Amino acid sequence: MELPLVVGVDGSDSSLAAVDWAVDEAARHGLPLHLVHASLWEIYEESLPSFGTDRPAAEVMAEHIITSCVDRARLRDPEVKVSGTTMAEDAVSVLLRAGPDAFALVTGSRGRGEVAGMLLGSVSLAVAARAVCPVIVVRGAEPNREATFHRVVVGVGDPTAASAVRFAVREAEARGCALMAVRAWRTPAQEPVDHMLIADDAARLREERATTALADALRQTVREHPRVDVRSQAVEGPAHRVLLEASARADLIVVGAQRRHGRFGLQLGRVAHALLHHSTCPVVVVPQPV
Repeated sequence: MELPLVVGVDGSDSSLAAVDWAVDEAARHGLPLHLVHASLWEIYEESLPSFGTDRPAAEVMAEHIITSCVDRARLRDPEVKVSGTTMAEDAVSVLLRAGPDAFALVTGSRGRGEVAGMLLGSVSLAVAARAVCPVIVVRGAEPNREATFHRVVVGVGDPTAASAVRFAVREAEARGCALMAVRAWRTPAQEPVDHMLIADDAARLREERATTALADALRQTVREHPRVDVRSQAVEGPAHRVLLEASARADLIVVGAQRRHGRFGLQLGRVAHALLHHSTCPVVVVPQPV
């Protein structure tokens, strides 16, 4: 049985965009789609209208949200199997609990009631930081969300690349598009340089090392997925800036995050944080077991 694609919905414009994106994603992979609306109803009961029923007002609203989202998903693609659930619980806990039995968790980039000016909603960030399965945050410009660039980008760095590369190549294969693997390299600013030619040689050496590491990371993927057009690029610069630039010409960007043991779970580095807040296209954070 295929694991479902699980989407957190709250009725916001951002979550509706996530539903639309997730329907298309489920269709590509032949997956069932499960929509979840989690709300601590009792917190809002006094501030919501009664709707002329004896049931708690927030419970009625929650069911309206999930029913509307399920209907929206079915209208977008009647072939995708869609189900929905409401839970009287906080959204982060519900989504994290669903993670072990999900193909991936999908969220919008902003929720209802988020503070004005926030770049990423608190639920999306918490889920991306702690989930045991891939987390997809649907954000960015409409052309990127609508898959008009026919390109998946994966950031290849140590030690989190392997799981991200596997996810990215499967995604490119399902979409029938190219996979661009990107590795950033830098020459430390504090490195002493006595001559311009020496500096050029040092930069060339670092670029060659990055190119070799990239080829090594992709070798097995290329062999196992011969139909996917896999391209690679070693780019000078900070990794977060390099990948943000790459996101402008991508339908999806994939990065790894290292799973650490302890109460805080998955720890997000600077690259994942930057992409989750600023990427021009949807972002996948894939946990890398250690």
